[in-house]
Amino acid sequence: MTNKKYILSLDQGTTSSRAIIFNYTGDIVSMSQKEFTQHFPQPGWVEHDPTEIWNTQLKVAKEAIQKANLNAKDIAAIGITNQRETTIVWDRETGKPIYNAIVWQDRRTSEFCDKLKEQSLTEIIRNKTGLIIDAYFSGSKIKWILDNVKGAREKANQGKLTFGTIDSWLIWNLTKGKKHITDITNASRTMLFNIHTEQWDKELLEILAIPESMLPKVVSSSEVVAETDKDIFFNPIPISGIAGDQQAASFGQMCLEEGMIKNTYGTGCFIVLNTGNTPIKSKNNLLTTILYKMNNKTAYALEGSIFIGGAVVQWLRDGLGIIKNSAEIEKLAKTEKDNGGVYLVPAFTGLGAPHWNQNARGTLIGLTRGTTAGHIARAALESIAYQTMDVLEAMKNDSNLNIQELRVDGGASKNNQLMQFQSNLINNSVTRPQTTETTALGAAYLAGLAVSYWDNIKDIQNNWQIDKIFEPNNHHKIKELYKDWQRAIKRSKNWAEK
Repeated sequence: MTNKKYILSLDQGTTSSRAIIFNYTGDIVSMSQKEFTQHFPQPGWVEHDPTEIWNTQLKVAKEAIQKANLNAKDIAAIGITNQRETTIVWDRETGKPIYNAIVWQDRRTSEFCDKLKEQSLTEIIRNKTGLIIDAYFSGSKIKWILDNVKGAREKANQGKLTFGTIDSWLIWNLTKGKKHITDITNASRTMLFNIHTEQWDKELLEILAIPESMLPKVVSSSEVVAETDKDIFFNPIPISGIAGDQQAASFGQMCLEEGMIKNTYGTGCFIVLNTGNTPIKSKNNLLTTILYKMNNKTAYALEGSIFIGGAVVQWLRDGLGIIKNSAEIEKLAKTEKDNGGVYLVPAFTGLGAPHWNQNARGTLIGLTRGTTAGHIARAALESIAYQTMDVLEAMKNDSNLNIQELRVDGGASKNNQLMQFQSNLINNSVTRPQTTETTALGAAYLAGLAVSYWDNIKDIQNNWQIDKIFEPNNHHKIKELYKDWQRAIKRSKNWAEK
């Protein structure tokens, strides 16, 4: 295919919708981004308005095309990547959501998940899905909507309601209701999908009381699955790449061989280790998940999900007001030579991997009269690296793979102080690529390969360029610091238990 065309990547995230246009060499041609409203109806509840998500995503897609002086005919394909697990239920006939999107961070179904554990369902669910029982995943969120929205269960039983993660919702709207699909990576995060049979699992649907008629058709991550309705961009464009954000980031980071690993430092942190064509069952509370499916081959991964990564910096800005914008954190942290014995465990919505403690809460510990804003800023930054270390240790124990380097991306990966501390802590190389928009890039690659925009993987591997490699340069007190972090984590656990 001529490389005069471009790929449009729709990157629908937790706090903003973005659209990025990439060229053949993987460079950004244009980009548009728009934040949307976060709704917190009760403590621990997080919602989005699905209509606002669709409107912002469509707006930025059109803006990105316009900014680049292109039109739909110049776009070879669309790739979609999305915040995973976030759950929307909508009316099949009207296309209108019956409730707000329940976001992956939402904890309202924690008690229900505890009941499932009490029923000895942990191993059944883990063996089928590779996931642990947690409010994080979509299954319990769907059940909550069916149980709490008036008339919803009756409508669902009549086949009048549909469920989708954000990728499904966008494709439904892009095709004006003609296609109700999801890709295998998003399906694998619902707690309803058997990652071995690659089918929706009837036993799990029964346990969660969810009618199968609600579920989308599951497709691979890289194939032409639909085209946009002609009225959307005034010319149909193939939709040919779909992957959940962390899987897309792994693909964009070219973590395509067994043993390669990346960490995305976004709102949360998501560490993904490619385990090849074998799903590894974790003994250390990691998730076994599908990394991608292409050309009938499925790749698997171990994943550690950290709920609060870069969001801890937002909290310093919006909650404490000790910085005016996120970029100021590095400067403030540098005002102190160390953390002054201060540790911040940002368990604002519980702890994710490898602890999985729903009742943990944020803890700021080790404060003295000598504690400064600089110490707190430093503790916040370091908490991101410590949480990453917790997951990497679990991954090493599970996989027995020799990890050569950690590839990094996401907003906080631009923070040199954090990346250097991370390298010192894990005693390994931390490699940051030139393009840190790897999530959108991964979706673009999956889409472009499906329409032969790029002929093969080698074509795109050549695009991956290093910006900076951080090597360990200071082991002073690192073991002691990490030991104290583990003490702080213990104190944060089970705080919310009544």
